[in-house]
Amino acid sequence: MAASLPTAPAATPVQTPPAAAPADGGRLSLDARLAAVEAAMTVRLDEAAVAHEVRIAHIHTDPVDLADVITVPLTPTLQPPQRLPATPVAALLERARTRMEADGWCAGALTDESGAVCLLGAIRKEAGGDRGLEADAAAVVLDAIRRRFGDHVESVPAFNDAHGTGRIPLRMLDQAAGLADARGL
Repeated sequence: MAASLPTAPAATPVQTPPAAAPADGGRLSLDARLAAVEAAMTVRLDEAAVAHEVRIAHIHTDPVDLADVITVPLTPTLQPPQRLPATPVAALLERARTRMEADGWCAGALTDESGAVCLLGAIRKEAGGDRGLEADAAAVVLDAIRRRFGDHVESVPAFNDAHGTGRIPLRMLDQAAGLADARGL
């Protein structure tokens, strides 16, 4: 028979004494009531959070375009290398974008009194009187706009004037330059 190890007497569990009943007839103190309400609300909020996640799990959300969110310019060391467009229309659209960034954006006119330009105004200034090049560039911009926003867009000036800031028109000049370069225009 194996020798048994000596065992210590079982320790009695430590119990905290019950809280003394309030002297005012069994009513809880304000702190005790607040703690109870906080615990109940925490449970309710946790249950609501789980229910909310279950209810929206099937909803498809589009990813956020960071170009719409981030408006701070990149530091020079983090900017991607600049590639010069190889085609005349793409180069014109790049210059128009640079002009709009430098001069500012406007709506309702090709150029306003402060010198700011709209989409077509920037293209016209950078085309230097070459109406054929200007027309090709405007056609590519309209195509880029329609690809992104749909065929209901009537014209480049109408698209430009529909915006409250120049952020989207600037992006469309950039996308149109890429499109013109890809097409060899």
